[in-house]
Amino acid sequence: MNTVYLLLGSNLKNPEQQLSSARNLIATEIGEILNTSSLYATAAWGNTDQPDFLNQVIVVNTDFSAETLMQTILKIEANMGRIRTQKNAPREIDIDILFFNNDMINLPELIVPHPLLQERKFVLTPLNEIAPSFKHPILLKTTQELLEICTDSLDVQKKDII
Repeated sequence: MNTVYLLLGSNLKNPEQQLSSARNLIATEIGEILNTSSLYATAAWGNTDQPDFLNQVIVVNTDFSAETLMQTILKIEANMGRIRTQKNAPREIDIDILFFNNDMINLPELIVPHPLLQERKFVLTPLNEIAPSFKHPILLKTTQELLEICTDSLDVQKKDII
């Protein structure tokens, strides 16, 4: 069994509902969801001329290899309406593999750990909520340590769910 940390994000078509749909599809098609962070709202990163994002980190147990997991994630995104146009474009759903066990994967279509996670508060904040002591297998720092030294200035706000 493989333990995977995924980042979910959406800024189109009712992002809260999109994240819920993504979690349901992940639970059905990939494996058991072990833990979920709160939802966090943040301004778009990179291409800033678009609606704010809603993000969440989830932990999943799966029998899939990393490559099969990536293929399944791409199918889920496509089935939810994601069309890849340009980098950092608005999107119905985005699912990124942050960690796959403690593995280091460097393939043309997949790099794990996610190469930019330590630079993004919208990733580190929800990850820190559910896994503050998880140690990055390359940087050898915990999530909490990475968040403390992160220089990203984007405001990340926990969203109250009614």
